[in-house]
Parts: sequence; C-alpha cells; structure tokens
Amino acid sequence: MENVSSLLIISLMAVLAPLAARGIGRVARVPVVVFELVLGILVGPAVLGWVSEGEILDALSEFGLAMLFFVAGTEIEARSLRGRTGRRAWIGWFISITVGIALGMVFVPGEPAIIVGVALASTALGTLLPILRDAGEMKTPFGEAVGALGTVGEFGPLIAISIFLGGREPGTATVVLLVFALIAGLAVWWAMRVPQGRLHTFVNATLHTSGQFAVRTVLLILVALVALSIALDIDMLLGAFTAGVVWRLMMREATEHDRHAVESKIEGLAFGFLVPIFFIYTGITFDLQALLDDPVLLAIVPAVVVALLVVRGVPSMLAAPKGSSPRDRIAITLLGATGLPIIVAVTGIGVDEGLISSGVASVLVGAGMLSVLLFPLIAMSLRGDSVKRPVGALIEDEHA
Repeated sequence: MENVSSLLIISLMAVLAPLAARGIGRVARVPVVVFELVLGILVGPAVLGWVSEGEILDALSEFGLAMLFFVAGTEIEARSLRGRTGRRAWIGWFISITVGIALGMVFVPGEPAIIVGVALASTALGTLLPILRDAGEMKTPFGEAVGALGTVGEFGPLIAISIFLGGREPGTATVVLLVFALIAGLAVWWAMRVPQGRLHTFVNATLHTSGQFAVRTVLLILVALVALSIALDIDMLLGAFTAGVVWRLMMREATEHDRHAVESKIEGLAFGFLVPIFFIYTGITFDLQALLDDPVLLAIVPAVVVALLVVRGVPSMLAAPKGSSPRDRIAITLLGATGLPIIVAVTGIGVDEGLISSGVASVLVGAGMLSVLLFPLIAMSLRGDSVKRPVGALIEDEHA
C-alpha cells in the first residue's frame, strides 16, 4: 500500500510540474525538469516526508533514466558529429575530462577524482533536447552544435564510466567494452543494411491497434541492450543510448507520418510516465540534510556550479558555428555546462562502491540541479529571437 500511495503522490507531482512551468513561463522559461526536482525534494524525506525510497520506485526510476538516454539516442544527428562541429565537440570534451579529473585529484585523489571528472565533463542532452525542440532550434546551426555537445557529453562519460568505474582493471574493461561495441556495431549494421520494409509495413498496420508493434519493439531493443550492458558489467545507460541509435536507424526509411506517429508514442511513454518518475525520485532521494548539516558542503555547491561552467562550458565554445555572435557563444557555453543525469548516475556508482560519501554526492547532484535551473534559462534568454536559419545555410562551413 505504501508503494501505491508513493506512486500516487509522484503522479500528482508529475501533473503539477508542467502546470507550474506553464504558469511561470509567462515570466521566465524554466524547464519542467526543474519543477520535477523541486517537487521531489518537497515531498521527500528532506521536507514533508510523504514519499521515501523503495524498491519499486527505484526500479521505475532506473527505467526512466534508461528511457531518457534511449530518447537521446534517437535524436542523434550523424551529420552534427561529422566535420568541424563533431571534431571540435570531441576536442572540447577531452579537454573537459582532463581538466575535470585533474581538478578532482586536487580535492579527492584516486578513484573518486574520476567520479568528479566525469561529473564535471557531462552535458545533459536528454534535458536540453526538449528545450531546443520547444524553442524551434533543433534544425538550426546553433541547435546542431548543442546537440553535438550533448551527444559527446553523454556518450564520452558513459565510456569513461564503463572503463574506469566498472570494478575491473582498465585493460580488461576496455576489452569488455570492445565486445559490447562489436555486438552493438552488428546491430547498427543490421539496422542500416537489412531492408526494413516489412517492419515499416507492420508498424503502420498496428499504429492505431492494440498490437502497438513499434512500442513493443522499442521496449525489446531497449531491454535487450540494457541487459547486455548489465551482463557485461558496463554502465546500463550505454546500452540504452545505443538502443536509441539502433531504433532511429531502423526507422530512417519509414514514411514521415509513421516516424512522427511512433516518435509521439515513445515520447508519451518517456516524458509522460517514466522520465518524470526519474527526476522526481532524484529529488526525493536527494540528501538535502547532508548539506544543511555541513555548512562547508553547502558552500561548495556554488563553487561546483562555477566549476561546471569552466570545465565543461568553456571548452564547449569550440563547437560554436562559424560566425556565431558573442551572445550565442555564451549561450552554447551555458548549455554545454548543463548536466544532471550523468552526474546522478556516476555519483550513485561512487556511493554504492564506497568511493564518495552521500554528502559529496549531494554537492555534485545539487550543482547539477542548479545548472539545469539556471544555465538553460539564461542561455535561451541570451539566444532570444536570433534568426533561426536552416542547417543547410551553413552546412558547407560546418563540414569544411
């Protein structure tokens, strides 16, 4: 009964979050995820104590996080990772992870420094995509640059987590990762090379029936690659992200109507059900008391927000489209420094393995929350009503 009542309260918070975002939207455009986090903290043990941690909620939250990364995988634009934009996005990330680990070594030497470095070098692609979509920026050079930064800022940390935080020696972990890459590569090859006409026909035939073949296939691919990740003892989010890429490739030749219909159903399942549970539950499990009990930890949170801006944000400017205005470059810096899902994942690993305390995890997650609250809001305000030209207008420059 306790699980049912907790899920009822979370469902209520999930309904209130977009209403609050819409109400505040008349004054400032605040991402709905901010309200989900705040409402989670409000109903959690730190404030009202209406909802506490539980196995069922924990499982739903994990699946919500996996679904968030699956959707991020489906949004990948291969062209944004090629040419100038892709190269500079990767160069920027390598700078971020190097500086992040070096900074971590100063305060927490050893393996904990890797956790700090990964957290500081992450970008919340799944959080930024809805913001870019709502602002009509998905097909602009600006949006493509942010998408490339987000892709690299999620994929890179997942690789680092799998190699350095999987409980194996880096050499062995790399071999295991290569095994996963081989299997995932075969799945991608199949999705690209094998004709998918019959799949598309069956998807179309069941779009509006109880069969819902597309949604069931999505869940199969997602669970299969997540299960493979778990079996190989690498981060499950790598499997979820890869599943999204595979599904996108499988549907690339479907009719535009069918693609949009399936995307709508997947987004409904993700952002209408599973993803809000993840963000609200993140607020519920956030150890606010650890920060309140230690003024030093509380004071460090703003410093970590600045560190995110310097370590991840500044190198992100490398991927700015040619001819970007200073305002757009600052906006890209802020969006590149927006991180939360990877921070939650990597600090969770750190706490589970006894590498960092829950207080340190709360500092990093708290900084991630503030980055989600502040950075997109400021960035999109700076972006304002800039001219949104199609990607094709700068495509030659981007691939030069």
